[in-house]
Amino acid sequence: MQRSPYDTAAALLPLVGGPANITSVAHCMTRLRLGLSDPSLVEREAVRAVPGVLGVVADGDSLQVVIGPGAVVTVTAEFQRLLTAEEAAAAEQPAAQGAGQPATPGAEQLAVPGAEQLAARGAELRAARVRRNATPLKTVLRRIADVFVPLIPALIGCGVLAGLNGLLVNAGLLPSLTPALAAIASGFMALISIFVGYNTAKVFGGTPILGGAVAAIVVYPGVAKVTAFGVALAPGQGGVLGALAAALLAVHVERWCRGRVPDALDVLLTPTVTVLVAGLATLYGLMYAAGVVSSAIGTAANWLLATTGPLAGLILGGLFLPLVMLGLHQALIPIHTTLIQQQGYTVLLPLLAMAGAGQVGAALAVYARLRHDTSLRTTIKSALPAGLLGVGEPLIYGVSLPLGRPFLTACAGGAAGGAFVGFFAVLGDRVGATAIGPSGWALFPLLTGNRGPALAAAVYAGGLLTGYAVGFLATYVSFSADGSRAGDPTPARST
Repeated sequence: MQRSPYDTAAALLPLVGGPANITSVAHCMTRLRLGLSDPSLVEREAVRAVPGVLGVVADGDSLQVVIGPGAVVTVTAEFQRLLTAEEAAAAEQPAAQGAGQPATPGAEQLAVPGAEQLAARGAELRAARVRRNATPLKTVLRRIADVFVPLIPALIGCGVLAGLNGLLVNAGLLPSLTPALAAIASGFMALISIFVGYNTAKVFGGTPILGGAVAAIVVYPGVAKVTAFGVALAPGQGGVLGALAAALLAVHVERWCRGRVPDALDVLLTPTVTVLVAGLATLYGLMYAAGVVSSAIGTAANWLLATTGPLAGLILGGLFLPLVMLGLHQALIPIHTTLIQQQGYTVLLPLLAMAGAGQVGAALAVYARLRHDTSLRTTIKSALPAGLLGVGEPLIYGVSLPLGRPFLTACAGGAAGGAFVGFFAVLGDRVGATAIGPSGWALFPLLTGNRGPALAAAVYAGGLLTGYAVGFLATYVSFSADGSRAGDPTPARST
């Protein structure tokens, strides 16, 4: 019987240190993301053993619990509800215990200093741990991901509708409906800069609506009347990168004002100065600069695939799993979004998705080799459906990474699949995705390209099959039935 979201959330809460250890709760496509006061309180193995949990990723002062698409939304909602209820109960308990109980003379004098010293020491230890584990690069990338990840559901929904509308237009079907579908699919993308600005201010500590207000300048039609560097601006120039930069500037201006404007005038002057200063800087600098960078990203991506397609695909497909392990893949989110804004699709995602194909092939080879390892074969059987749909964490953390060598052969499969897709790019057949988030088989509804979705789907399918095959063969050849490398008597699982 399927475990309910409430049961999963209730099982997780005490295992991650309880309500007092939780500083933030969020989710992405597949993971429940928790900010922690003290990561050492997490019982990782017990969390991994909770039914419904597909994997656990610790990253400094945060914990990512892999639950899977769809289920993560309901589990996060239940977790948040339980957390709120527990915090409310904890707040009421001291008052109830203290009512009608006489205080013991001198008790506060004896207890409070010790408690304060322990709390101070605990804060020092937590701060030291955060400094060790959270590098500046990872912190910045995590915050950038926090800006864009909440937008992914809308990107997927609008991307699927855009693809459907394209099919209907090409087939000449339902001509009275296609304009409505076009409006529905394009509305969010036309205003995505505002959402980026809102989220940027929220994540970086500013007032979200001020970030959205400044970012709205980027897409306002009236900017066509403004001239910067001798050239008239175009609505949308700079795209999400311009909106991100504008909102970051707004956060800094707002913080500067908060520390200097008298309280009585704060409500009037701070938002006015924030919007004015950040707005002028956006019009007369940031939009132009971000437009140059955005154009360069699109030009570079097209040139890379047109001239070095197989090599580019091999590198991107082969290195994506390590990038995910290091958390560096988050830097690609703004690039994907910029390409979707510019060209209607990102040509990078189908190449990167080949890493998941190599992972599936490697897992199948391990399943075939280790016929007597019932536990591992059960793990592979339960994780394969998610892997085929592009959710690779269960296979990564449950199979290939613990075994070691299958992780490398999975990368080889991803490199082969990427090279296959890149080869067709050199021939002029670009494959792109109208949204980010899904991969594997789940990416098919979002595929398109410069020569239509049918050819794009065929090339992508060929890449998946290549990744499966090379990942399987490379793993099967290098992995013996006892879990060791072929010709090596040392079992891989013991290393």
